[in-house]
Formats: sequence, C-alpha cells, structure tokens
Amino acid sequence: MKQKDFVATVLPFKDKLYRLAKRLLVSSDEAEDAVQEVYLKLWKGREVIHKYKSPEAFAMTMTKNYCLDRLKSKQASNLKIVHSNYQNHENLDKQIDINDGVSLVFKIMETLPEKQRIILQLRDVEAFEYSEISEMLDMSETAIRVALSRARKTVRDQIIKKHKYGIS
Repeated sequence: MKQKDFVATVLPFKDKLYRLAKRLLVSSDEAEDAVQEVYLKLWKGREVIHKYKSPEAFAMTMTKNYCLDRLKSKQASNLKIVHSNYQNHENLDKQIDINDGVSLVFKIMETLPEKQRIILQLRDVEAFEYSEISEMLDMSETAIRVALSRARKTVRDQIIKKHKYGIS
C-alpha cells in the first residue's frame, strides 16, 4: 500500500480516534499522542489493512486498547489532566444552557463503568452500528444493547436528579 492509499484509507476517521482517546484519557495531549501511536502502528502494518473488513473498526479497537494500556501503566499517574469543558467567549443564554447540558452528560459519562462508557461513546457520540461495536469490543450485540440501555438510564437518572436539585 502506497502512502497516498494509506492516507485515503485512514485519514477520514482521525477525528473519531481522537474523540475516543480523549474520552478515555481526558488529556488532549495524551489523546493526540495515542492517535499518533495508533497511526504509526497502522502505517507499520499498512500491507494488511486491506484485509480487514472495517479498517475504521480495527483502528478504533487499537485506540481503545492503547488508551486502556496507557491508563494501566505506571506512567498513568503522571497523566496531565486538562479540563476544556468550557470556553471563554460570550454566547446567548440558550447556547450556554445547551453547552452546560452537554458538559453535564459528558461528566456523567465519566462516572459510568468502563464498558458502558465506551459503548455509549461509540454508539451515541461516534454513531457506530451495533455490529461494528460488537466487533470492536468482542461482545454480543445483545450484551451491547443491554449495557447501552443501562448507561443511558444512568445518565438520564443523573440528569433528572441534577435538575430536580435533590427534591423528590
């Protein structure tokens, strides 16, 4: 595979890889490093990329595994956590409320168990099909649907709790 073919194959899903890495590693710098490492591994194995049914799903799996390994490593305690959940420019009140709602959902997602968080990210944020997620995570589609349902219920319950301000 030549460089031009490689770039045409893997470049379209660069942003998805970054968003997944950022969701798992939190730090923008760490996420960029993770994507760079995955691209390096893909480049080294570029001759077999065409054999995969979905190079995108393969790259997402590689990214997930790299990030999880990174978090488990001894260096994980040295990860620089950077919060960029807010921006410093003036918006209308409605836009601020929308951004706060999105930020709240992402904060709640961070509290979910690892599998639920990854499945919710892949399905609702990245818009992958159940079959693709099943292939990436090596789980049955039924198990993915159950985990996704539980994750969505947890997010929904936490949002309701937040907006009721603890009042029953």
